[in-house]
Amino acid sequence: MQTTAQFFKALSEEPRLRILALLLNGELCVCDLMAVLQLPQSTISRHLAYLRNTGWVKGRRREVWMYYRLAEMETPLARELLELLNRKLPELPEIQQDNTKLQDFRRTNKQCA
Repeated sequence: MQTTAQFFKALSEEPRLRILALLLNGELCVCDLMAVLQLPQSTISRHLAYLRNTGWVKGRRREVWMYYRLAEMETPLARELLELLNRKLPELPEIQQDNTKLQDFRRTNKQCA
């Protein structure tokens, strides 16, 4: 039960929800998340570490940059919760703004620098 509680606790902070919503669109570099959320790398990394440790995301390194994607959900509860987030988070105005910011950033910055 503690693992399930930690899994839900990962959703209790706005930056983590916003990160998850952005990752619904696919893998992103930390620099993408920094640009959209306007948070320092250390803050983004702390939230990503929490999401990684609770099973929400997976990371991979490419040169000096870390890229994150949503993890494969291993339990029926986790899969259903991710499906719900996938349906409902994009309806929120803040998430829509984040997605627009991401598109603008990616259009002007082809890769992390």
